[in-house]
Amino acid sequence: MVKLRRNKPKHVAADLTTPDGRRRARRELVWGDHGFLRARFSNLHRISPEMWRSNQPSPRQIEAHARERGIRTIINLRGTTTRGYYLLEKEACEANGIHLVDFQVYSRDTPTVETILAARDLFEAMAYPALMHCKSGADRAGIMSVLYMHFRQGLPIAEAMKQLSLKYLHVKQGKTGMLDYFFESYLRFNAVTPKPFLDWVREDYDRLAVKAEFLETFQSRLNIDRLLRRE
Repeated sequence: MVKLRRNKPKHVAADLTTPDGRRRARRELVWGDHGFLRARFSNLHRISPEMWRSNQPSPRQIEAHARERGIRTIINLRGTTTRGYYLLEKEACEANGIHLVDFQVYSRDTPTVETILAARDLFEAMAYPALMHCKSGADRAGIMSVLYMHFRQGLPIAEAMKQLSLKYLHVKQGKTGMLDYFFESYLRFNAVTPKPFLDWVREDYDRLAVKAEFLETFQSRLNIDRLLRRE
């Protein structure tokens, strides 16, 4: 018997101009997006005099960023959505004179060449002080922080990779370790054939090959872990 797959109904954005719509957006932020877990822990870090990183900020936190830190730009690394957490963030940025940049990146995939080049251009063109965030502030904020520290602050990739660490709740041992593997692929190449990171990205980086290598290594590690547990 063939089971028919039902398409999920399209999410309809809450209307922030109505009390019910605003309450619904708030519920989507606090409960649907686990905002209650971030109420007391924002995973907020200042990584340079002009740049901060964090998890998803609430409207109240965005107001505080503008008032206390003079934030002029917020980079949303999660992409646009009709969900309440994004609608409320967009509204709060507009209310506080902050430019919201939607720049989607992924935590379980290798970055495209286009994304890397666009990140470099963004860091040069945007207004500072700035804050970038994903949901947890660990992985997507991590890879973008590495790129920021390299492109904008001039740190070598090996040093910039400190932005991908447990200090920021990034876990290398899971599938998000693909982000580390991407940079490590460059470091291995560079150790044999010295080349600037951006030149490697443009001329030698094979995104799908790096991803396949990581997944093969990751699967082998899982198989070994299962075997050891059985023994």
